[in-house]
Amino acid sequence: MVKILVISGKRKTAVARATFKPGRGRVLINKRPIELFEPEIARWKILEPLLLAGENRVSKVDIEVYTRGGGFMGQADAARMAIARGLVKWFKDEKLKRLFLDYDRTMLAGDPRRTEPKKFGGPSARRRRQKSYR
Repeated sequence: MVKILVISGKRKTAVARATFKPGRGRVLINKRPIELFEPEIARWKILEPLLLAGENRVSKVDIEVYTRGGGFMGQADAARMAIARGLVKWFKDEKLKRLFLDYDRTMLAGDPRRTEPKKFGGPSARRRRQKSYR
């Protein structure tokens, strides 16, 4: 029986689903190797948990991530969260969890902020139309 782990991560409206399988350390984002993922700043964001975990751990597992919704940076944050959560669950290591939390809490815990709904009487959630009495 092959051990498979499916973990999700969310950021704003972006959702990432990561699948972990025993393997050689390959990481695919939307069927594309992480080395080819663009833009570069988003690639480095996704690589953070892999670099923190260390080469000896990452080389034992293949990770396949599918992202949808949101923008490219939201998708990168969602993928980063899914990878970090999956690594903690895969290796069952409390030190790794502590390392991720100390480095950046948003790797494991999501950001609860959402956009405020628009109200009547103005073009956005808080802004109102101006009045002039002259």
